[in-house]
Amino acid sequence: MKDKDGEHFVLPSAREDAKRARSTAETAQTRSSSYRLAFADEEFLLREELRPVRLQLELLKPELGLQEHGIESTIVVFGSARNKEPEEAERILEAAREAAASVPDDAGAQAELRKAERIVRHARYYAEARRFAQIVSRAGQDSDRRRAVIVTGGGPGIMEAANRGAADVGAVSIGHNITLPHEQAPNAYITPELAFQFHYFAIRKMHLMMRALALVVFPGGFGTLD
Repeated sequence: MKDKDGEHFVLPSAREDAKRARSTAETAQTRSSSYRLAFADEEFLLREELRPVRLQLELLKPELGLQEHGIESTIVVFGSARNKEPEEAERILEAAREAAASVPDDAGAQAELRKAERIVRHARYYAEARRFAQIVSRAGQDSDRRRAVIVTGGGPGIMEAANRGAADVGAVSIGHNITLPHEQAPNAYITPELAFQFHYFAIRKMHLMMRALALVVFPGGFGTLD
């Protein structure tokens, strides 16, 4: 584009205009929601009519992040969010045994003991998921390429174990979390730049599958697997 003297000039970027808009002098007009730049107006973007735009944004944001980090392909790991690592499971069982022994006639304590015993039995799946992720991540990633990258639903249990296995060998891994009441926070072993949060189930599931070479299913994980 040219100015009035015929000289070429570059128009401000959207980022520059958004920054400039924040410093605009306040008047009745500039305070009105109608005056906000559409792409910088959260209230506008959250309107019911803008759902198609939000779907596009939720598809595009993780996609760009994965491209920027060179993620070529993934291995999806599903499993129960309630599995514990073996050491923690043993601690839970020991505490439950002590509690049950102190009140042998208490039905609640006995139920907790049975639950703890079940946790210990299932802890082997945590260990196996972690070991599997170590093997896959070591084989699929190097300094030049990121293939067969571990991706999970981002929560605890088997998901944590898989992300943790990748971290054990210095590899990146992905977590696709979902916003739900009382839902888990992202586990601490996801590569921070590859920890994504979704509102729309369909878009999350699409991202779980888009680069997948394989799906590995441990017991549980029905919330993600559905």
